[in-house]
Amino acid sequence: MFKKLATSALLIAVAATASVAGDKFSGAGASFPAPLYYDWAYKYGKETHSRVNYQSIGSGGGIKQISKRIVNFGASDKPLKSKELAKKKLLQFPAVIGSIVVAINVPGIKDAELHLKNEVVADIFAGKITKWNDAAIVADNKGLKLPNQEIIVVHRSDGSGTTYNFTYYLNKSSKNWADNYGAGKAIDWAVGIGGKGNEGVASLVKQTPYTLGYIENAYKEKNHLAAATLQTASGKWVEAKEVNFKAAAKYASWTKEDNFYAMLALQPGDTSYPIVAATFILLPIEKGEMNKKVIKFFDYAFKNGDAAAKKLGYIPLPEATKDMIRQYWATNIK
Repeated sequence: MFKKLATSALLIAVAATASVAGDKFSGAGASFPAPLYYDWAYKYGKETHSRVNYQSIGSGGGIKQISKRIVNFGASDKPLKSKELAKKKLLQFPAVIGSIVVAINVPGIKDAELHLKNEVVADIFAGKITKWNDAAIVADNKGLKLPNQEIIVVHRSDGSGTTYNFTYYLNKSSKNWADNYGAGKAIDWAVGIGGKGNEGVASLVKQTPYTLGYIENAYKEKNHLAAATLQTASGKWVEAKEVNFKAAAKYASWTKEDNFYAMLALQPGDTSYPIVAATFILLPIEKGEMNKKVIKFFDYAFKNGDAAAKKLGYIPLPEATKDMIRQYWATNIK
C-alpha cells in the first residue's frame, strides 16, 4: 500500500494497487488549493484505485501547461474571461473558495493582534511604509509594542493567482497602488524578497523575524503563523477566521454563461473578510473522454470533500453552485 505523500511542490500521486487499475490523469497549477487537491486525490485513489498527479507550480504555470496540453487539467486562482478561454479553447469552473491572509512574524505579536488598514497594507507593499513602528501602523494599534525594525516584505517570485487576487485587493484599496502597480499574476514589486509558491512565502515568513507576506489561509494554519486583522469594504475590523471568510463567500455570483468568472475581494457586509477568492479548473474543450475522467474526480470531491476543505481552512462551494457546474459539464463535455 502507498502512504500519503508529503505536501510539496513536487508530484503528488495516489497509486492503484498492483492488481487493480483505475483512471490516470495529471494536473498542474495553483499552490493556493494544493493542500486540498492532495487530500482529495489521496482519498479518491483509495476508493477508486485511480492515480491523480498534481503539481503545485503556480497559476501562471498551470495556465501555460494546460494551454500547451502538457497536463490534463490546469488550476488557476486567476479566472480567465470568456474571450481568453475561447482563444485557448478551454473550459473553466470553480473548485473551492479560499482566503488570502497577511501573515506576519513579529516577536511578541500574536495572531489577530496587529490591525492593518487596507491602504496601509498597500503602502507597505509599495515601499511607502518601511518600519513596524511607523505612525500609520501605530495609530491603529494602541498598546501594542511595535519594534523599531524594518519591515521585510515577502511576495511571490512566480506567476501566481494568489498574487493576482492579492494585488486586485490592493488595487481596490489604494489609489497609489492602482496608479503605480495594478493587478497581475506577476508584477514589478517595489520592495521585498520572493518565495516560490504559497509554500515558499510561508516558509520565509516563518523563518525570518520582522517579515510580512501574503499567503492562502491553509498555509497560515499549517505553519502556525500569525495574521493581521484587516478591514471590510465598509471599514470594520475583521479577523482571518472561517466565519468571516464565509460571510464574504456568500456574495459570490456565478453564471454558466460567463464560465463562472468572478472576483471576490472586498465584498459587501460588515463581517466579510476582504481577500477571498475562488480557485478554478481549466479543461481543454477537445479532450472529451479525458475530461470525463477529470470531472468524475471533481464530482467525487464535491460530494465527499467538503469536510476536508473545511478542516484545511477552505470554504466549500454552495450546493447550488455545484449543481450549476454539473449542468455546465453536461453541456460542454461530450
